[in-house]
Amino acid sequence: MGPRLSRPAFYALAPGGWRDYVTLLHLPYTAWHLSYVAIGAALAPEPAGRRLLAALAAFFLALGIGAHALDELNGRPLQTHISDRMLITLAAVSIGGAVAIGIAAALAWTPWLLLFVAVGGFLVLAYNLELFGGFFHTDLWFGIAWGAFPLLTGYFVVAEKTSLVAVLGAVFALLTSLAQRKLSTQVRKVRRRVDSVTGTLIMADGTQEEITADTLIGSPEAALRLFAAGMVSLAAALLVLRF
Repeated sequence: MGPRLSRPAFYALAPGGWRDYVTLLHLPYTAWHLSYVAIGAALAPEPAGRRLLAALAAFFLALGIGAHALDELNGRPLQTHISDRMLITLAAVSIGGAVAIGIAAALAWTPWLLLFVAVGGFLVLAYNLELFGGFFHTDLWFGIAWGAFPLLTGYFVVAEKTSLVAVLGAVFALLTSLAQRKLSTQVRKVRRRVDSVTGTLIMADGTQEEITADTLIGSPEAALRLFAAGMVSLAAALLVLRF
């Protein structure tokens, strides 16, 4: 029998003080999904560093801070000690900042970006607040909101249009985000909801191995770490190639 794991996520620091705010950022996953923005920008016909930086800043605010603050407000999955008022403030200021960047970009470059601002603002609220009876809080919408949409936006911010390559890239982002979701669902369940694990694996040669919480999450969590590092590496390679 294995005891409940002490941390709600492999990247979670000990609760309290500044560590709660670092934990709130979900840094490996935030870096993963910001990589989609960079990949989208790198797929565009012509590089544009300033536009890429604006898109990254907006998504860091909306996803890295805003969405995760709303998520923590709903049930405290990361077990932080950040007050509800502070979480609401963080969400409002960061999402508002992301919208402001989007509006400024639309005024400077193309008004079509306002459509992306509206869709992004809707998705971050509908998904994380589980609006409309949780209709948008599903694995598929996770893949759309935090995979396909960031990549398409990164491409459009730079190219001011969509294309077949952008759509194919969005499919890649959708599928890898869904893979992330499948792996992380098992990990989150064991880390946050399971008190103890009991069981034994009996091998073909008769040897036995005890099943523990670490046994259940070891492989999927290792895959998640590698996926995150791999996505950042891919984005960096494409940016070096293009810029």
